[in-house]
Amino acid sequence: MTSDTYSADLNCDMGESYGAFSLGSDELILPFVTSANIACGFHAGDPAVMKKTVKRAIANGVAMGVHPGLPDLQGFGRREMSVSAEEAYDMVVYQIGALAAFVKSEGGVLNHVKPHGALYNMAAVSKELSSAIAEAVYKVDPGLVLYGLSGSELIAAGIRTGLKVANEVFADRTYQENGSLTSRKFADAMVTDEQIAINRVLRMVKEGKVTSQQGTDIKIIADTICIHGDGKHAVLFAEKIYTAFKNEGIVLQSPA
Repeated sequence: MTSDTYSADLNCDMGESYGAFSLGSDELILPFVTSANIACGFHAGDPAVMKKTVKRAIANGVAMGVHPGLPDLQGFGRREMSVSAEEAYDMVVYQIGALAAFVKSEGGVLNHVKPHGALYNMAAVSKELSSAIAEAVYKVDPGLVLYGLSGSELIAAGIRTGLKVANEVFADRTYQENGSLTSRKFADAMVTDEQIAINRVLRMVKEGKVTSQQGTDIKIIADTICIHGDGKHAVLFAEKIYTAFKNEGIVLQSPA
């Protein structure tokens, strides 16, 4: 297989500023990604930021997705909450509706849904929760793509429900041998060396493998790669990984 047969999506979480608080470098990162996951006011974001982010994404030709999170501004949606499947369903429907209105009002098209933070991680291992999220997406718009951790329960739920899915991998996170992400509670959760991160993600795309923290190779599907936009060198890293993919002949395009 030649390198020009590979394709991948670069996605970034965006629109996470709210009120007087400014987070991320959305405007600077947008030229280097193909998909934007836009916060909807639960874990971050607000109506003004949502509208601004939608406009910027459209101007850059970037696919837009809903980034629904738990209602936890103080914890940035990264703290687990005890929510029922019905509550998760309602939260996701609500947040899809909110962003869909802004996208439609600006003449754009909504492409995907990617849960945020703790909701994402909980759905990755819970069949009940993942099924509720997939059902919420399908009932609002069966044409939306569901993003989930590669090989997770959320991906399986999306397939069962009849949605198109995108297996997601992370450029700057480490993996356990069961395919899960290393918890942010641990010091080795993040890959801080940019070149190592780029080499790892290129291998995930081209070989379908990543080395776990236990030293074993695990199989992985890399339809879309998450780039975090709130790091100290986020913009530079986004540009570097974008350039590396171009140099390797990897076609950059959203799953939509």
